[in-house]
Amino acid sequence: MLASRVFSLVGKRAISTSVCLRAHGHAGVVKADDFSLPAYVDRREVPLPDVAFVRDLSAQQKALKEKEKASWTALSLDEKVELYRIKFNESYAEMNRGTNEWKTVLGGVLFFLGVTGLILIWQKHY
Repeated sequence: MLASRVFSLVGKRAISTSVCLRAHGHAGVVKADDFSLPAYVDRREVPLPDVAFVRDLSAQQKALKEKEKASWTALSLDEKVELYRIKFNESYAEMNRGTNEWKTVLGGVLFFLGVTGLILIWQKHY
């Protein structure tokens, strides 16, 4: 009788939400992204994304953005490229570049053909 009472109290205590919350701790909580804001995406179909690639500008980038408001002939080629990289992650040439995914697909197909061949050889042998 006493043992069943102890186990019922322990069970209630283990299920209590206040205990779970106290044991949780909030040391490693990560800040959630705000999904109501538009996200950056590099796509050929969307040539001008809603937001810039770099959201938080450094002091050097802020100075470059101020310099951008003046004449563009005063900007060097490197500064123009850096301004482009603030707004975009990839150029059209980089977006159109082929991937090496075909190697992975071909490797997977050949692997499974090899396993299938080994199974057929094993079945004929035994």
